[in-house]
Amino acid sequence: MKHIEFSQEELRRIPSFGVAGNFTGHLEQAGEARDFAAMKTTDVSAPKAIFPTYIPAADGETQGKCPAFLHTFPFDSQKIIFPVGEEKIQIEPECALVFNAEWSGGRIVSLSPLCFGASNDCSIRKEGAKKISLKKNWGASSKGFYSTLLALDDFSADSALNDYRIASFLIRDGLIFDYGEDSAVRSYSYIWKRLTDWMLEKLNSQRDEGPAEDIHSYLVEAGMPERIMISIGATRYTDWGQKNFLHTGDVAVVVLYPESRYSHDAIKDMAMGGTIDADGVSGLYQRIC
Repeated sequence: MKHIEFSQEELRRIPSFGVAGNFTGHLEQAGEARDFAAMKTTDVSAPKAIFPTYIPAADGETQGKCPAFLHTFPFDSQKIIFPVGEEKIQIEPECALVFNAEWSGGRIVSLSPLCFGASNDCSIRKEGAKKISLKKNWGASSKGFYSTLLALDDFSADSALNDYRIASFLIRDGLIFDYGEDSAVRSYSYIWKRLTDWMLEKLNSQRDEGPAEDIHSYLVEAGMPERIMISIGATRYTDWGQKNFLHTGDVAVVVLYPESRYSHDAIKDMAMGGTIDADGVSGLYQRIC
């Protein structure tokens, strides 16, 4: 499968976002469902919001609506630095996509897929955070995303992505545990055109309301970037994953793999072996520091 590789400079020019509530049950497991209780949706199965994790600062930018902490580049493919003063962080295993964004009249009018890969949208679990982003970007090496990604020219049920699954593991004291439920990408609540249409609406029109933010104003401040990265939702946790938070010395593993070529057990063996290196597989292997 064709790979697309970004330099660190290129990655730093791509704003990144996450989708909240795109796997049934995840928000409840994460203790975040009540944060969205006042936000009404026309479809009960719809995701709740898009939240920012990184917004590159435009050249010569003065402070606008975008909080300054979101300008810190949070991605690292090898480690997660434990947030100072916090006690509970969890892996958030996701499929991330980079889209080419077409702008017209100050709005994004289309999102065309470029590539995809494994993402660890690692999150702090704590009460009282007013915005989702406050639990997502706590500085350098707070998220996981690999610079080598798998090419994607179509985002539909006919695309290669329809064959992919998301697996995640935690390695602790020489033992490996399933952290998230092994889940097919096609089993997201919103996927394909339904998800793209929803994302376009949110990127252009989401209000600063409850835990959500006015992300359109952030993108305009960033110079209306031509590429956008979106992690499209965290899977549900296993019972073990829900109850066990990350510790220094742990290894967090997130893998996207084609189910027609690999089994869950084969992927788990690769993870335990210390590397994810197989054709058509996107894997993150991050030590908690």
